[in-house]
Amino acid sequence: MAETTDPRVAVYIDFDNIVISRYDQRSKRGQFHTDKARSFDPAANPDSDVTKRLEKATVDLGAILDFASSFGTIAISRAYADWSATVNASYRRQLIERAVDLVQLFPTVASMKNGADIRLAVDVVEDLFRLPDLTHVVIVAGDSDYVALAQRSKQLGRYVVGIGVAGSTSKALGWACDEFADYDALPGVNPVVEEPEPAEPATREPRSRSGRRSKPKSAQDSAADLLVRALELGRAKTDDEWQASGTTKNQMLRMDPTFQERALGYKSFTEFVQSLDPIVELDDGHPSRRMRLRAVE
Repeated sequence: MAETTDPRVAVYIDFDNIVISRYDQRSKRGQFHTDKARSFDPAANPDSDVTKRLEKATVDLGAILDFASSFGTIAISRAYADWSATVNASYRRQLIERAVDLVQLFPTVASMKNGADIRLAVDVVEDLFRLPDLTHVVIVAGDSDYVALAQRSKQLGRYVVGIGVAGSTSKALGWACDEFADYDALPGVNPVVEEPEPAEPATREPRSRSGRRSKPKSAQDSAADLLVRALELGRAKTDDEWQASGTTKNQMLRMDPTFQERALGYKSFTEFVQSLDPIVELDDGHPSRRMRLRAVE
């Protein structure tokens, strides 16, 4: 049999983690447990507020799997949960249609903990040693318990991608991955609409070039600083002020795997760079769509 050189992806979903996180995100922290949403039956209570919250917090598993497939062929896809729970059972058909293996985990203690993190981690390590052709590991969860798993997967030579719900994801997990994406920023997902922070004029001088700043940075400011740092590093390494777009974005992801232009409201990396025109010059006509920092006056 001929060997394939195509990337092969393994996807592991801590289903309880993503469902609970999404529910709390769309309402408030702890609301899932307060509402006892795990065993709530929407069909028997169609007009209930809990039914409405469950509908609003529905997770699009297709969007997650489609994103995972952008890295290569999905060779393994597993979702870990107690599938007898009403809230989880409602997703079974969607998952089975996408050929996701449903791993049954019964709660072992009164707090409803089911040991998903341990079982998932054991399976990942076993798969990586059993299937050396796996190139990417996608962990769909936000728990810091998966930091060691992400680190070990990288040590074994795999590219690790994390997917989590904003507001419920450990920063340490994001840094442990090669790349981390917010669920809300995945293509096809309708993001949660929040009150935007007052934006500063785009003509501001980037923080990494102007020194300290007394007030907290917005996500846009932090992303702008990240781009500036990446361009400065590229210039120092190559002694060339012009840097290729792809190379620059890869450097940004190495410095901060949680960066994603879609999470900032941009359809492409180019559109994100164009929004920073006062500080970054983009040569759109060049084959590599290169860019450089504008001179500070």
